[in-house]
Amino acid sequence: MYAQKLLCLEGITKSFGRIDVLRGLDLSVNRGEFITLLGSSGCGKTTTLRIIAGLEQADSGRVFLDGKDVTALEPDKRNVNMVFQNYALFPHMNVEQNIGYSLKIRRRPRAEIKKTVAEALELVQLGGYGKRMPEALSGGQRQRVAVARAVVNRPKVLLLDEPLGALDLQLRRQMQIELKRLQKQLGISFIYITHDQEEALTMSDRIVVMRDGRFEQIGSAPEVYDHPKTSFVARFVGNANVLEGRLISRTDRGGGRDLLAFEHPSGQAALECESRRGPRPGERIRLAIRGEYVDFRPRRSGSGEALSPEPAAPGLAAVITGKSFAGGQLRITARLENAGEGPAAEISASRSGIDSPLSAGDAIWASWQADKAVLVDREEEA
Repeated sequence: MYAQKLLCLEGITKSFGRIDVLRGLDLSVNRGEFITLLGSSGCGKTTTLRIIAGLEQADSGRVFLDGKDVTALEPDKRNVNMVFQNYALFPHMNVEQNIGYSLKIRRRPRAEIKKTVAEALELVQLGGYGKRMPEALSGGQRQRVAVARAVVNRPKVLLLDEPLGALDLQLRRQMQIELKRLQKQLGISFIYITHDQEEALTMSDRIVVMRDGRFEQIGSAPEVYDHPKTSFVARFVGNANVLEGRLISRTDRGGGRDLLAFEHPSGQAALECESRRGPRPGERIRLAIRGEYVDFRPRRSGSGEALSPEPAAPGLAAVITGKSFAGGQLRITARLENAGEGPAAEISASRSGIDSPLSAGDAIWASWQADKAVLVDREEEA
């Protein structure tokens, strides 16, 4: 198996004192793949990268690179390079000298170094910047120099530890496109660290969601976003609504899928799931539903008359609590009736635009299409 993959982690664990930082990680990376480790601070992302690079030793487990066990090899024997968040450029060297430093210490011919550095500068679109000092460069330019320095030796894997973290939003988005272009052009496998979900969804072939030293879910951006396996992933990637209730019935819809009727303290709703993964009536279940799929409809007419939910779209009774606008999306929040306190007592809907006729205090029905809800926290899926 390991000969078929470029990089494999097998049962990696790591502790610092009594703190378990990594808890049995398994991962395989394909050639030319862009993998992103996504998680909050302290979840083990950087430690994982440092173990791949050989800068840290795992307490147990093995690292395979191109079919070879490199667990005990020194960093300079692994053909893996790393780009750090602070870029770590030598301040006393100009751009050319920074990029060519590793070639120089390997005693490559001067003419070869000059040619390779010039090619690397063109690759990162910094032709003509070779004589500049790092202090004369912008943040985005320093980031490009750091990448150029890392790729001149054509590593098999390039590790990037939040390299865009210090950039402003506009430049960060521009550099996301540039890094993805560069990765495709080079054909090198990238393993990228971020805590920014938008960045991960934009750039990655696959996303590895980390939590407390474990891999919570591994999948493509659409898989992780549309089919989260746990409530943590649902909330962390895209901030989905997670609701808990009781399954009251299930109906075969054909094609290996069932329609489930879900009972919540504030009402009833529906969802679909694969038959083989479906829970049984009476079981407690959790479902996740993205805000863009949630529909809010008034519970009362303009004259104050009570309106029932449509038979084809049962709903949960709630009251609007607020509206906020960010990033081209209007977020409307509501408190579910009889749902107690905490995050599960609220539901939100996202809309394009800057306003909505709904106002704080309005009584509404919250509903969604059954195929837009996802079961989470099922043991067989975790």
